[in-house]
Amino acid sequence: MIQSLLIANRGEIACRIIRTAREMGVRTVAVFSDADAEALHVRLADEAVHIGPSPARESYLVGDRIIAAAKATGAAAIHPGYGFLSENADFAQAVLDAGLIWVGPKPESIRAMGLKDAAKARMIAAGVPVTPGYLGEDQSPARLQAEADAIGYPVLIKAVAGGGGKGMRRVDAAQQFGEMLQSCQREAASSFGDDRVLLEKYILSPRHIEVQVFGDTHGNVVHLFERDCSLQRRHQKVIEEAPAPGMDEATREAICAAAVRAAKAVDYVGAGTIEFIADASEGLRADRIWFMEMNTRLQVEHPVTEEITGQDLVEWQLRVASGEPLPCTQDELSIQGWAMEARLYAEDPAAGFLPSIGPLTAFDLNDSMIRCDTGVEEGGEVSPFYDPMIAKLIAYGSERDAVIERLSDALLRSVVWPVKTNGAFLVKLLADPDFIAGKMDTGLIDRRGDALMPPRIPTEETLRGAAWRLMEEAPERRPDLPGFRLNASVRRTAVLDVDGTRAPVDFTEDGERWFMEVHDGRVRVTENGQTFSIGFARFDGKAGASAGDGAILAPMPGRVTAVDVAAGDTVTKGQRLVTLEAMKMEHGMTAPFDGVVAELNATADTQVTEGTLLVKIEKREP
Repeated sequence: MIQSLLIANRGEIACRIIRTAREMGVRTVAVFSDADAEALHVRLADEAVHIGPSPARESYLVGDRIIAAAKATGAAAIHPGYGFLSENADFAQAVLDAGLIWVGPKPESIRAMGLKDAAKARMIAAGVPVTPGYLGEDQSPARLQAEADAIGYPVLIKAVAGGGGKGMRRVDAAQQFGEMLQSCQREAASSFGDDRVLLEKYILSPRHIEVQVFGDTHGNVVHLFERDCSLQRRHQKVIEEAPAPGMDEATREAICAAAVRAAKAVDYVGAGTIEFIADASEGLRADRIWFMEMNTRLQVEHPVTEEITGQDLVEWQLRVASGEPLPCTQDELSIQGWAMEARLYAEDPAAGFLPSIGPLTAFDLNDSMIRCDTGVEEGGEVSPFYDPMIAKLIAYGSERDAVIERLSDALLRSVVWPVKTNGAFLVKLLADPDFIAGKMDTGLIDRRGDALMPPRIPTEETLRGAAWRLMEEAPERRPDLPGFRLNASVRRTAVLDVDGTRAPVDFTEDGERWFMEVHDGRVRVTENGQTFSIGFARFDGKAGASAGDGAILAPMPGRVTAVDVAAGDTVTKGQRLVTLEAMKMEHGMTAPFDGVVAELNATADTQVTEGTLLVKIEKREP
């Protein structure tokens, strides 16, 4: 058995690997960047090594530094987690060449499945059904456009080396193809260093079904059943569950058998996931499920598989990497109960899901009824340099309806402040009638649109309660509240500042019914899974620049990846001006109205800080 392990990752997955390694008596070594010097995974490990500046490309993506850290600390093995270098065949080979154990598949298996076009060709040879599309070497825009036209819209552009929702664009009409292709290639080049793409027919009623597979060095391959990952936003999974709703035994047997054939076709060792797309227009049927890709690593959503099978997949990884056979045979594995996972992201749904960064003054997800995997803690900080996922909440039970209720309750009780999260959005999603009925597909979130968006400002009742609570908190110590007294009349009007938004309200004594916590002169309240910071506002009449007056500011620190306009250009409302990459995602900055580019301060491939004026648009004279 491996005695010492370096985890070449950070955050939630690093903490999760450390937990199992500790239970197995394995010494752990963490690596960290400047931004993660005080991170939870650093403190949980037995030893930690600094590997570089905050940007991932200067730290977590520098394989030589990670291998050097392993050698310097005497670590026998390297576990890559997911993301970063986990599916980098050259890094896996370098680990082996350094005399270390690689906790993952063989480099040649990663190569075989890492390029989606070659992987599909191999799957066809292995008798695994694949979706129609274009896998050709000719990557000229004209050829790609012609192939897309021939396939028929909608089509999906996918980065050949992609994964995790990166480098993927849906195109609904021929005239959109060129712009979408360029955006996809930029993101692919930035994330994977490879801008090649393939095309697939976009299934109009798609379900995303994936199968967990596991192989060992003794020739054994098993599956641990399926997961449904159909609830996605921008191709990023947000809620996953196992087993898949509506999956009958015959279809399950067919799809799992296909997954095992796929793994055997590349002599697979370790944990992997075979991803399928299903046309669910007539329910789940074996003849309408096609191979999409293989992820040659542990998946973010692996906990739901662990919950329904009672297995620890990280323990399996460490045992297999040590040369042991798989802990279970196929006949010893079965599905027990139901599990569901919600990904809690540091992002603001009310602001177009822009990432939210900053200190975690309050962070409490403790709930004895669920499992919580996280890499942050109260007093920590959400950085702009990495993925915005801060926690995974996993509920388990005997029945799906009870699991949905348990997960929703846990999200409602969660407290995260002042960083904003998608918690309220997740609660609304879990309450969606089609989801509850198991009739979801990957387009459900887009179809629901604003119906899933939480209110930007809490209800009038909560505001009144907050105002009264602030009144109770010794207003004589608040010089900005002249004239307010504890024995004031029971009805007053005040202007509250709700996370930067002005909210005039009346408040009365009945506000005492609400329990709210005062922190640094502000009230923190949680309503329907959304946490608000509320205080009395002080306004001096000075208005900052905003999109309303034509000033396009960087909403967060990030890197400008594209500038689509020049000074003096005429633009129309909604036209993309600048693309900003932050927290591993691209965010388009668009024109708020018709006008002219009066000022342009953005330059491609440069870093900007939050609040930087990127573009100034002046309204066009009629």
